[in-house]
Amino acid sequence: MTRPVVRPTSPVVMVAAILGMLTTAAALSRAGEPPQATSQEDIVLTPKPGPAPRINGPRRFGVRPGRPFLYRIPCTGERPMSFAVAGLPSAVQLDSGTGILTGTAPEKPGEYTLTLEAENSHGKATRKFSIVVGDMLALTPPMGWNSWYIHFSGISEKAMRAAADAMIDSGMADVGYMYVNIDDCWMKRRDDTPYREADGTILCNDRFPDIQGMVDYIHAKGLRAGIYTSPGPWTCGRYVGAHEHEEQDARTFAAWGFDFLKYDWCSYREIYNERMKKGGNELQEKQRPYRQMGDILKTLDRDLVFNLCQYGMNDVWTWGDKVGGHCWRTTGDVGWAKDTNLPGFYSIGLSNAQHWKHAKPGAWNDPDYLVIGMIGNHAKYAAQLRAGEIPKIEFLPTPLTPDEQYSYMSMWCLMASPLFFSGDMAQLDAFTLGVLCNPEVIEVDQDVLGKQGVPVRHTDTDLVLSKPMDDGSLAVGLFNLGETRRPMTAAWQELGLAGKRRVRDLWRQKDLGSFEDRFTTRVNRHGVALLRLYPVE
Repeated sequence: MTRPVVRPTSPVVMVAAILGMLTTAAALSRAGEPPQATSQEDIVLTPKPGPAPRINGPRRFGVRPGRPFLYRIPCTGERPMSFAVAGLPSAVQLDSGTGILTGTAPEKPGEYTLTLEAENSHGKATRKFSIVVGDMLALTPPMGWNSWYIHFSGISEKAMRAAADAMIDSGMADVGYMYVNIDDCWMKRRDDTPYREADGTILCNDRFPDIQGMVDYIHAKGLRAGIYTSPGPWTCGRYVGAHEHEEQDARTFAAWGFDFLKYDWCSYREIYNERMKKGGNELQEKQRPYRQMGDILKTLDRDLVFNLCQYGMNDVWTWGDKVGGHCWRTTGDVGWAKDTNLPGFYSIGLSNAQHWKHAKPGAWNDPDYLVIGMIGNHAKYAAQLRAGEIPKIEFLPTPLTPDEQYSYMSMWCLMASPLFFSGDMAQLDAFTLGVLCNPEVIEVDQDVLGKQGVPVRHTDTDLVLSKPMDDGSLAVGLFNLGETRRPMTAAWQELGLAGKRRVRDLWRQKDLGSFEDRFTTRVNRHGVALLRLYPVE
């Protein structure tokens, strides 16, 4: 499926998309059921944000005592807009024109409750927000963009700066996306010596002439920056890893200003194999490099969220937080997942869904990135790499249908997964932004209760996930794994509920009515009905 690529700021495109959505909704509503996306058209289900302010994003944010603090208040609505904050700690300052908070976290541990306010000519919005000073980071799943599935080894400082620009200009930052993360291939390749300065400081390749300046640029927009390395001597892309330079590299990353570290197993397997030959304990040796880096990160003078990328080995979900991790990959790469009768993201998501008991604030199961929109040709890149060639990056549109993309985002949000888009930030279209930027859908992922959705029904044709929310409501996803459009039911007894419930369609941001013991709707092939069930007093 190919769709024309347009800039997200085009008013003509947005109006056309909304008119198309309304026309389809009206036609299907006449049939007595909520409108459904089809598999032939890119129907934008997410309503366009109104002109009045709406404050989005997490309600609690963790930081260690005395560490640098940076937070851009996510807020949709017409700009210019002015911001105010009541209860702000003395060492944190607000830019009232941008809503960017900067400064230093309080030295005293505790929860500092603020009131955020945003105002424009159309109205005013307020929201409670807590800065939680202590040992815990990532109180809600981190959100942002990662370079891997679009740029691969072609990533550059120029592309990173452009991604930060696009995160602001597209409105992604206004719904809570905040990390702009480099993946592999920013350092020197293994055949490109020297890899380090005489004192051991790691060197960037020629595509990154001023990496600290790049991080400053990202921070100036109120966004955060992430970086990647491996505990082995080489990364997966055959660039230089951190082996025997772990602490020095971590301190370098902190000095450059990074806020997030992805630590990828890659060539560490060779070291692991050697240690096992000498009688090592399997679990201890699998944990060793992550425990080492986790301990180092706690000593730095700035906070880095720690992402363990070791593909679910030795049930990492049972110990990832104990070695200092904040999120951990539970499976192989989503880009390598094989399609069956369903696209590969389903097998990744269904595997991740089994580990729901181990997710909590500061500790998240990570099923990999959101690979939608315009993406890189991962298979071709990998084949060229295996052949020893310098890969040529090729872009192509996602092969997923619109319904599959809504299912993808819904499943990740219900599983309280980190939300990292890994498509092309330079070629965002209205449909992709509609999938990525629905505030009510994102609220399910960012809920402060921190519960991962539970599979309550899974058959060859059905998947039902339910996620308890902090306000007492229940988020429910009805996923049609079958090949035809058909009715699906959320039954209160199956969900552990009783009494009348108000049902809200989160993709369309529309109340559907109150129901006594069940709700039934028709769901498209490989589609989803994402609902929120509220008690009726």
